Amino acid sequence: MDDKQRLKEILLEKSYRKGTFTLTSGKTSDFYIDGKQTTLSAEGAYLCGKLLFELLQKSPTPIHAVGGMTLGADPLVTAVSIASFIAEKPIPAFIVRKEAKGHGTGNYIEGLKNMPEGCTVALLEDVVTTGGTLIKVIDRVEAAGFKVGLVATVVERQEGGTEELAKAGYTLESVFTREELLS
Repeated sequence: MDDKQRLKEILLEKSYRKGTFTLTSGKTSDFYIDGKQTTLSAEGAYLCGKLLFELLQKSPTPIHAVGGMTLGADPLVTAVSIASFIAEKPIPAFIVRKEAKGHGTGNYIEGLKNMPEGCTVALLEDVVTTGGTLIKVIDRVEAAGFKVGLVATVVERQEGGTEELAKAGYTLESVFTREELLS
């Protein structure tokens, strides 16, 4: 079994649930993908990191750092950074806060010391529905002087996120679409 197939099994076992759920976007859905149940498991984190790192390697623009909005992206960016180190192509991770730090530096972004000024970054999310969280992250990262070269997710729910990001000028890459995950 290849890595993608194994990750699919883990996502379906640990993260996929049927029922009635209210999503971050405010929409109601008859299924939920709790990505953190997979990304916080040892094997799930490893596979997400490896497969997302492979996506980064295919980017036509070299990626110098990988980050995303806390909390969903935290395990992902760490896993990708570790996968990059193991592959001897180290990429540092960074985390975007939901609110600016209320003391000390007052930064939205943690990990700045590891990032070359103005570098090109990849932004990650575990699950994308409408793309709203990623748009917010893109705005904060670009306001800090960085370029966004890649936007990627483990699961794209196929509920408008790809289209919203495209309207903003970004292409969303995914390990799985909802259709692929549930097929």
